[in-house]
Amino acid sequence: MPSSTSKLPSKVRKRILIVDDHPIVRQGLDQQLNREPDLMVCTQASNASQALAAVEVAKPDLVLVDINLPGRSGLELIRDIRAVAPKLPMLVLSMHDETVFAERALRAGARGYVSKEAGGDKLLEAIRRVLSGQIYVSESVSTRLLDSLSSKHPTRTVSPVEQLTDRELEVFTLIGQAKETKEISRRLNMSAKTVEAHRGSIKRKLKLRSGPELTRHAVLWVEATQ
Repeated sequence: MPSSTSKLPSKVRKRILIVDDHPIVRQGLDQQLNREPDLMVCTQASNASQALAAVEVAKPDLVLVDINLPGRSGLELIRDIRAVAPKLPMLVLSMHDETVFAERALRAGARGYVSKEAGGDKLLEAIRRVLSGQIYVSESVSTRLLDSLSSKHPTRTVSPVEQLTDRELEVFTLIGQAKETKEISRRLNMSAKTVEAHRGSIKRKLKLRSGPELTRHAVLWVEATQ
């Protein structure tokens, strides 16, 4: 007979790679996820190059990634990971308004998008849903995406803002939130010169003539998407 002290096999925990450039955020996520019986953090990364290396070495079951990263953005990282590990599910956890970035994240290859303001229970729900092979977005984003595919919107008007690159859209959104160049530079981990270059590119693409006109346009656009 087997010994009464023999243990049953423990449940295999899904391995999570956290990609975020803020150590405090990574630490909090690490503590939260490691408390779950079916989840564990296998490693962390603070930028895209570290994340790509971690995908190869740590072999995670899911990547939890922020959009704001130094150098290559989270959206660019998602495309990079999709190229080298097409079956690896990725979930975006971001401070950015999901109505603006969720669809771009899904197009890039993510399987879900959850706001950092959504709370721990929503994050765990999103992680488990994505790990099960489903897509996770909030109800409001899901409704908007379904409406865009339905007969209610047979000829969807393309906004000029959609011409912007992912990084330009990040800058444009922050301009619309009344952030100055210095704050945008800090938020996106780029130089003030690079921020100004993005501002110039955005003005050209949106056919705006001045900085104040860019700010007004950005503020109105952000208000319309909230």
